[in-house]
Amino acid sequence: MRILLSSFLALCIGIFAPQMAIADGAGTFSANCAACHAAGGNLVNPERTLSQADLKSFLANYESDHEAAIVAQVTNGKNAMPSFNGVLTASEISEVAAYVESQSSKGWG
Repeated sequence: MRILLSSFLALCIGIFAPQMAIADGAGTFSANCAACHAAGGNLVNPERTLSQADLKSFLANYESDHEAAIVAQVTNGKNAMPSFNGVLTASEISEVAAYVESQSSKGWG
């Protein structure tokens, strides 16, 4: 019985944890990123949106690890984008990356 319960809990965590991270990332994105990146756009530089095509073009290593590339951009900043290191926690940055990747894969629609 204990093994069955443990297996069930592990399965639930595996299924629901990514959705919870994306939901948390949506709130953090709304509070910290949407001023410049509403609906996946870019008010500062309209040529560098959060669409998958633009992320692929402008983020180093996006092809090999989408979320890690987004985490690096948010953490370190680049060009007009400021660094959020020290502003957001590592967990919040990871959640924002999961949210951005999820939305970009859907076309922000």
